[in-house]
Amino acid sequence: MNEYEQTPHGIAQRDISLTFVKGMNVLKAFDAAHTHLTLPQIARITGLDRATTRRLVLTLVHLGYVQQRERLFSLTPRILVLAGGFLQGRQFGKAIQPVLRAFAHRIGEAISMAMIDGYEAVYVAHAGGDAGMVSIGFTVGSRVPLLHTSIGRALIAFSNPTTADDILKNAPTHKFTPMTIENRNAIRKDVAATVERGYAFVDGEFEAGVAAMAVPVRGSGPEPAALGVSASSARFKSDEFRKTVRETLNECGNAISGLF
Repeated sequence: MNEYEQTPHGIAQRDISLTFVKGMNVLKAFDAAHTHLTLPQIARITGLDRATTRRLVLTLVHLGYVQQRERLFSLTPRILVLAGGFLQGRQFGKAIQPVLRAFAHRIGEAISMAMIDGYEAVYVAHAGGDAGMVSIGFTVGSRVPLLHTSIGRALIAFSNPTTADDILKNAPTHKFTPMTIENRNAIRKDVAATVERGYAFVDGEFEAGVAAMAVPVRGSGPEPAALGVSASSARFKSDEFRKTVRETLNECGNAISGLF
C-alpha cells in the first residue's frame, strides 16, 4: 500500500503512525494465554525485530502500562485507563450494568453484552449468575470468536451487510470442540436463520456441554451490540427455559437500547 492509498477506515496510509501501531500490537500480545512474556516471546508474537520490541516494551514500562519482573513483562492495572473512557462514556457501569443485573437475577444466569472488535466479540458489560456454571468465566474485556458463539452470530446477523459479509468470508475458524461448525456456508445459513427468528443459538460449539442464546440490541450509535446467556446444554433442553431466556433477553435489550 502506498502513502496515498486508504485504510479500511478511509484514512490515508501516510497519515498513520506506524510506531504507534507497533506499540499497540505489543499491548495486544498480552492476553489470557500470554499474561507474562519475555522480550523474545513478544517479538515472536508481534513479528517485530528484537531491538524494536525492546524499545517499545521499555517505553510502555516507562509509561506505566507494563511492568518488569526480571526477564518477564506483564500488563499493569493502568491499562484499564484505555478502556475507562469508552466504558464510562457509554454508561456501561452506571446505567447498563444494573439493568443487566436485574434481568440476570430473574433467570438465575449471567447476562453478557458484547460488541464487535475486528473478528471477535468483546464483552463490554456482564452481570449476575453463578461464575462456576460456565468454565470460561466471562467478564468485561473477554473476547470470543464471532463465528462460533451465539453472541457473535447475533452481532453478525444484525450488522450492516458489508460488515457481515466480510466477517463471514474472512473471520478465522477454529475447531474448539467436536461440535464446532467450521463450514462457512453452514455458518452463513445459521446467521440467516438468526435474522429470521430474531435470536442466535449455539450448543457445544465453543465449549463442550455449554449452550448459549443471544439477541441483538439496537442502541443510538452505529455499532451493533448483543446480549447473551450461557448455561449448560442440559438446561437449554427445556423449552420453558429457552422461552424464558429469549423473552428476558428481549426485555433487557429493550430496556437498555436507549442507554448507549
